[in-house]
Amino acid sequence: MKRLRSGYTTGACAAAASKGAVLLLLGKEPVCEVDIAFPDGKRVSFVLARCSWLNEQKTTACCSVIKDAGDDPDVTNGAEIVASVYRQSCEFSQGANLIIIGGKGVGTVTKPGLALPVGSPAINPVPRQMIELAVAEAIAVSPKECLTTNLVVTISIPNGEKLAEKTLNKRLGILGGLSVLGTTGIVVPVSAEAWTATISASIDVARECGVKELVLSTGRTSERAMEEHYGFPEEAYIMMGDYLEFSLIQAAERGFAKIHLAAMWAKMLKGALHTPQTHVRHGALDVEKAIVFLKKIQAQHNTLAYLQGSNTAREVYERLVAHGALDLIHAVCQSAKDYYQSVSGLQVQVYLVHASGKIVDSA
Repeated sequence: MKRLRSGYTTGACAAAASKGAVLLLLGKEPVCEVDIAFPDGKRVSFVLARCSWLNEQKTTACCSVIKDAGDDPDVTNGAEIVASVYRQSCEFSQGANLIIIGGKGVGTVTKPGLALPVGSPAINPVPRQMIELAVAEAIAVSPKECLTTNLVVTISIPNGEKLAEKTLNKRLGILGGLSVLGTTGIVVPVSAEAWTATISASIDVARECGVKELVLSTGRTSERAMEEHYGFPEEAYIMMGDYLEFSLIQAAERGFAKIHLAAMWAKMLKGALHTPQTHVRHGALDVEKAIVFLKKIQAQHNTLAYLQGSNTAREVYERLVAHGALDLIHAVCQSAKDYYQSVSGLQVQVYLVHASGKIVDSA
């Protein structure tokens, strides 16, 4: 199996573009490539997609980096991350102070609960630190001159507002564009860290917005079913994917009153079987084991011979429905609920969602 290729975060790209722009502004000569320090101390080189002046007076320099997210299915892969820099007069400044602002395509924080204050550009703390260090390095190697100015760095992503529509930014209260993210500078393909960080941030926003009852869902079909049937506030909805136990524990730690958990049959059955992480790479559902479990929890001791030979969880469900075993389907929901409550210590209501988008059972 081919090993997946890592890439670089928007924060790392923004830092590299910022260094290139400052080198141009202070050194007057464009550069083609820069290297920057990562949080772990390693240095990485970036090719600049452009490095030029934005005006004839040569007072604003601009550089950009095309983001390479490696083999991660990142919506920002191939996006242009742009940094423009100009001097802002500051009569009382000793040396160059740095001001970092968000430009076109970088979102603005509008809800509490994130690592950034409301009203600030969505440039996260580690990317901001990387930009500051990269700019400091550029100043250090530039021609020495008395700088009684601030350097103003504007980070922008030309198509960021459009790309943000494919993310959870709106729900998190980040409007008008993307977040400049990254804690290591490296994008690890399909990483657990990216998922769990998003879940934690979403739960934090929900708490700060006064949400008392969370709605956890394993996928968009389940979430949409809850949206159509119940009037929970937007911030209450948390797309947990396969990170079941993690999400339950996170909710418990933040003191929510109740959890509403929506899932389709295969995920619900895995919950009933006490599976903390429901992705297939952590173990495909053992259909024979599931049938043994169903025999154990059924109210009447039937042989369930009609389930033998089922290839998938979905086929098990369809055979149960065909034989009118709705009580057994409900028992699975109840067993999953008991597990969720034992993990979280909170009251949990579960909702079984059919592939059609309808809620077909709850417990």
